[in-house]
Amino acid sequence: MHVISKPRLTAFGHKHPDALEALLAWHKLMERHAIANFAELRSLFGSVDLVGDWHVFDIRGNRYRLVCDVVYGARKCFIKHVLTHAEYDRGHWK
Repeated sequence: MHVISKPRLTAFGHKHPDALEALLAWHKLMERHAIANFAELRSLFGSVDLVGDWHVFDIRGNRYRLVCDVVYGARKCFIKHVLTHAEYDRGHWK
């Protein structure tokens, strides 16, 4: 799966240093797998949920949320938002 765009992860990690290692581990795992559907994604990441058309990943014990658009046929994952849990709960990302 090709992840677009890693700089969003690193920029967020610079603001929230405790998240950087977990975000980079998520990125590495996504890049290593060719994921064909949500069931396969869920088996790889047990904490991923579908919220409307968005895939929402819990990062670092649910402290952070990663909101992505996953296009299985194209094998691409577009990072839309990297948020703290509080920012996610406010819902402005929807």
